[in-house]
Amino acid sequence: MSKTAAVLALSLMLLAFPAFADEATLQVEDVMGANPKLVDPVKSTFPTVKIAEVKRWEAGKTPLAAPGFTVKEFAGGLDHPRWIYVLPNGDVLVAETNAPPKPEQGGIKGFFMKKAMKKAGAATKSANRITLLRDADGDGRPEVREAFLENLNSPFGMALVGNDFYVADTDKVMKFPYTAGATKITAPSEKLADLPGGDLNHHWTKNLVASKDGKFLYASVGSNSNVAENGLDKEVNRAAILEIERATGKTRLFASGLRNPVGMDFNPVTGDLWTAVNERDELGSDLVPDYMTSVKDGAFYGWPWSYWGHVDTRVEPTNVEMVAKALSPDYALGPHTASLGLTFYTADAFGAAYKNGVFIGQHGSWNRDPPSGYKVIFVPFKNGKPDGKPENFLSGFLDAEGNAQGRPVGVAVDSKGALLVADDVGNVIWRVSAP
Repeated sequence: MSKTAAVLALSLMLLAFPAFADEATLQVEDVMGANPKLVDPVKSTFPTVKIAEVKRWEAGKTPLAAPGFTVKEFAGGLDHPRWIYVLPNGDVLVAETNAPPKPEQGGIKGFFMKKAMKKAGAATKSANRITLLRDADGDGRPEVREAFLENLNSPFGMALVGNDFYVADTDKVMKFPYTAGATKITAPSEKLADLPGGDLNHHWTKNLVASKDGKFLYASVGSNSNVAENGLDKEVNRAAILEIERATGKTRLFASGLRNPVGMDFNPVTGDLWTAVNERDELGSDLVPDYMTSVKDGAFYGWPWSYWGHVDTRVEPTNVEMVAKALSPDYALGPHTASLGLTFYTADAFGAAYKNGVFIGQHGSWNRDPPSGYKVIFVPFKNGKPDGKPENFLSGFLDAEGNAQGRPVGVAVDSKGALLVADDVGNVIWRVSAP
């Protein structure tokens, strides 16, 4: 039997017999909060692979909102909507995007990942578009849908500062002129700064937020690997948040050791930058918890050498100095939940219990049995810090058979105080409102 045939046969066998995978011994809730329960890592030749197969929403079906709230479709028929940005005039921008083309990964792991992406509904060509949605009459349904920007390169993060509109493509930050009320930008872009890209580009999404004074942009950049198995030379300015000076494009490392930071927002009470981070895989169904944390200038958060103070023995060479230097995150969000979206709720429509708390969009696991995530949670805050257990705010993305009707990603608050949720598998933006 040829090597290729052997790899294929073994891979198909593993897919057919899920008993090779380990099963979780903890509840997701046990691995949440400021002091998550951490078990010993599970060492195995093959990773746990349990994918929720895509079975998109039937007509008239929606996710399930928390008691007292209503969820409706804000906009459907989109093309893999991943991220949302609300302009000052209330217009909603949606990044319809996916990973850029790249060389295929070979071997068993590459085969697994290709199958997993297809099964999860992620193997679609990127639309490379930002779409504008305008709900002028405030009825919760946009009357205007316009291609705001096209022909981008896997766009994700967006930020408006004055009349400058910034987009984080997968390999650079671009600036466009913006006029209030415009439904389309046709002017050419100006490159502000490069971002880590290239053929490997393992974590391709690059998010963007602007500082409150508008002097800086912060770009989140994920790692080029699980635990630096491709070499530390492939991780320059990755697993990090970069600070970009708007006036010059000068870029510096703001914080590092964050395996895949995605959602970012500023804490309305303390002013600190917070981010949601996807942690490492292949240590078992109960490890390692994704998390959200405040981000300190110059701080290091452990990746790839450690997590929550625990050394990852897979990483070579070891680095005792960096392990000692690593800060623990503020709040765990459960193992393999793929926590991507993050936004502080500063509006008043949901009442005092939600004021200044955080909504998290959890895209859902591939490396856990049973699956985790596939919902939007809310974490209450008090005096600028997490205070209490997370609450399920929008669920029902998995049907009774465990199929993915949708998968939540970006979350944002609209001009009326409702929560918008990008569902990249359902191809929908959901709107959750209070009665």
